[in-house]
Amino acid sequence: MARTGMFVVATTLFLSAVTSADAAEYYVDPSAGSAGDGSESNPWASLQDAIDAGDVAAGDTVWLMSGDYGELRIESANNTDTITIAAANEQEPLFTSVLVRDSSAWTLRGLHVRGENAGYLIDVDGNSEGVRVEACVLMSTADASNWSAQDWINRASSGISVDGTRMTIRNNLLMNVGYGISVSADHSLVEGNLIENFSRDGLRGLGDHSVFQYNTVKNCYAVDDHHDDGFQSWSVGDGGVGTGEVVGIVLRGNTFINYEDPNQPHRGTLQGIGCFDGTFVDWVVENNVVVTDHWHGITLLGARNSTITNNTVVDLNQERPGPPWISIDDHKNGTAPTGCVVRNNLTTALNNSEQVIEENNITFSMDETEAFFVDFNNSDLHLREDAAAVDTGTTTGAPELDRDLIPRPQGDGVDVGAYEWHDGSVAPLPSDGGVPSLGPPGGTGDSGGCAVQGQSQPGGWLVLLVLAALLRRRR
Repeated sequence: MARTGMFVVATTLFLSAVTSADAAEYYVDPSAGSAGDGSESNPWASLQDAIDAGDVAAGDTVWLMSGDYGELRIESANNTDTITIAAANEQEPLFTSVLVRDSSAWTLRGLHVRGENAGYLIDVDGNSEGVRVEACVLMSTADASNWSAQDWINRASSGISVDGTRMTIRNNLLMNVGYGISVSADHSLVEGNLIENFSRDGLRGLGDHSVFQYNTVKNCYAVDDHHDDGFQSWSVGDGGVGTGEVVGIVLRGNTFINYEDPNQPHRGTLQGIGCFDGTFVDWVVENNVVVTDHWHGITLLGARNSTITNNTVVDLNQERPGPPWISIDDHKNGTAPTGCVVRNNLTTALNNSEQVIEENNITFSMDETEAFFVDFNNSDLHLREDAAAVDTGTTTGAPELDRDLIPRPQGDGVDVGAYEWHDGSVAPLPSDGGVPSLGPPGGTGDSGGCAVQGQSQPGGWLVLLVLAALLRRRR
């Protein structure tokens, strides 16, 4: 469990947000007796019993002490104000699975959910709305290093699945899972999550008008014939897969890494952003970093009015498959893309339809990495000051901030790729305490760290603000 230590610390700070003055606070301790009244000195013994009995009302917060809680089921529970279920300070409440169905206005914060072969560890489905999953730790097992390929197939649970509308999935840690985070919900936000060690797709975005930003997805385990993607989407219409539209997705500032260790067991090839069954309408793909051993770095097959701007796409080696490309090309039914632009990208290849506008992109070979990046061999993909990508992009359509929240431009022009070169006097620009906004493409977002490997996770500015509040409150 050592890998989760930094998340426990951040979670502890994140969990203690001040509740409204008129809301009730209750406590649950599985080791307590059954006659508790929910007070801090006399806690309830069962969270599930308290929810089923209707002991928790809209606006309330339920603080959880460490212990085993088993399954949690929240069904047909619609609130006029959010009910928050959160880990108390320095506590690790452990669940085997969490289901939220046909329910609205719930926040799950700081839960630990662990179990093998459990489907999705947190499943939000049905007609649900306004559910938040924040600062949770999910894993099939703490250590899958000795798993065989069959173990991954038989034992891995998946992470988080959400359906409905207006969902927020923020600052969670997922380790040793099949699928990472699957989103069929619309108008939702998925940000600041770390998905480490997965055997299916890291992120899936199937609903309309959702933002996936500043997530890190790394270390894919290829254990069967499933084609694994860092991010995947597809449409479904009356004629089946590929006959509909997915509208208004923003992919901003995410990092996708095929593998970190060349000797990783079950190491395979990862399609970075792989979207093969459009049509993808009004998409914005900006400031992402894709490090993979595959042809598909960023691919949209069948797109309309979509842009791919200021991304960095690199290969992990000089072997096939690869080098990875950025591509907007024809739908599988032969329909050509319309109104699409690929601009200001730094990539090992381009493979776009003739109908796609290409502007100010730079392609490079793997023999040229030292000329572009500060330290490619140690996964630092920031630009060298003298790189050909510096000041050679266009301001037209460029995001106002780079992958690290550095304002663009810093020189005579916008840099090509996800990172803007800057001197040490320039600091990232926080937004709303570091929580990225749901604003228009190119707007403010959270810092994802400086280097590809070992990036700090978004929410750092928020943690500092919450810590300051805690010191004042002395809760």
